[in-house]
Amino acid sequence: MKTEKTSELLARIPSINREAVQSKLKDELSSSAYKIVVLDDDPTGIQTVHGVSVYTDWSKNSIQAGFREQNRIFFLLTNSRGFTTAETIKAHTEIAERVQTISDQEGVPYVLISRGDSTLRGHYPLETVTLKNTIEAASSATFDGEVIMPFFKEGGRLTIDNVHYVQYGEDLVPAGETEFAKDRTFGFKASHLGEWVEEKTKGEFKKEDCIYITLETLRAADVETIKNQLMSATEFQKIIVNAVDYVDAEVFVTAFLQAIKEGKHFLCRSASALTKVIGGVSDKALLKREELITEDTGHGGLIVVGSHVQKTTEQLNALIESNLVEAIEFDVHLVLDEEKFAHEIERVRTTIEELITSGKSVVYYTRRERLDLGENRQEEELMLSVKISDAVTSIVSDLTVRPNYIIAKGGITSSSVGTTGLSVKRADVAGQIKPGIPVWKTGAESKFPGCAYIVFPGNVGQAETLKEAVEVLEGK
Repeated sequence: MKTEKTSELLARIPSINREAVQSKLKDELSSSAYKIVVLDDDPTGIQTVHGVSVYTDWSKNSIQAGFREQNRIFFLLTNSRGFTTAETIKAHTEIAERVQTISDQEGVPYVLISRGDSTLRGHYPLETVTLKNTIEAASSATFDGEVIMPFFKEGGRLTIDNVHYVQYGEDLVPAGETEFAKDRTFGFKASHLGEWVEEKTKGEFKKEDCIYITLETLRAADVETIKNQLMSATEFQKIIVNAVDYVDAEVFVTAFLQAIKEGKHFLCRSASALTKVIGGVSDKALLKREELITEDTGHGGLIVVGSHVQKTTEQLNALIESNLVEAIEFDVHLVLDEEKFAHEIERVRTTIEELITSGKSVVYYTRRERLDLGENRQEEELMLSVKISDAVTSIVSDLTVRPNYIIAKGGITSSSVGTTGLSVKRADVAGQIKPGIPVWKTGAESKFPGCAYIVFPGNVGQAETLKEAVEVLEGK
């Protein structure tokens, strides 16, 4: 595995006057009439923002409510990373048609951001191609380009010389050489984003035809050159944006806003840093316990761990070893025996309720070994994984006692717990408990209104980060 030292790579990048950059960006934002609509393929895309709405469906009512908000940005939670190809096409066609219709009715122009994983997994290019084709069929718009910007500082996802890196401690590892690139559904080989585009589009868009926004141009704050690059985009050309810090995103967004003001049309495929900058969302300190728990029940909290990536297992082990919480393993391999599985679900739920009622916090986690049925049985495994996910969620939806807080670890887990387990239709993003780890305040319609719900991505943080988040919530 080829690695680079973070400090050595960053030392070669020139510094910049961020205050001057932010002043220019503020001017562009204040004169922009565009509503920013973010389609989030799992609930972790709000990990950089606060004071914004996330809607857990894409009904006409939700989209219209988003357009009518004072905020310049809102999120629609699609959860499409857990969808089939057919489900992804259906959802994105519906969303594109409704967003275009409501934009026309309200007289408000918009920019669509398809928020994907900062480690490059997800339904790409399917999602943005579906959005492009649907909107172009329903309007007079023609998309000139697609911005690709997976930079996410809080998670250590940096793009340098067009290569996307994932940070592990002091090392930067090219994304194509990480465990994420070996994803069973969304795997890839390339780390150079031009090559990644070529790989993912099966050669339809070539590496040499991409437009590259370099760190040299960004650090020179050369907004005019970047704007001209954007103005030159045609026929859905791919625009690769390098970035290692928020200032790079701020320079880029300044040029981007100027280009759309001059009539260019773009779709964006990005991680969550771009959403914060283009949404005009200010920095905010990490949340404290008194901001998180506004109704102290005297009960224990609940932590749900479903993700199986290595980082999650390390974080789970550190939490269990801390003795902050009681630990319950959910033996999901019993899914192969319906009766035993039903008894296991009941055992886990009733044990959780007893402990929470007595004031003890609990982590329940799926058995760490993957269920492997053997060769050529992926479809069966997928069906069983859905059954397991439903069971993990049902434990929350069937709870008869309100936890003091809830943490869900993993994108799919946090999605199903939030939307199905807690029946959230709209939540306010309160901020972050740790860098890149967002907190929802659940709406009045939910199972536990006003509850602090921590959406903890599977691939964010260090080994101690889950334990540290629990310490904040426990007042330790």
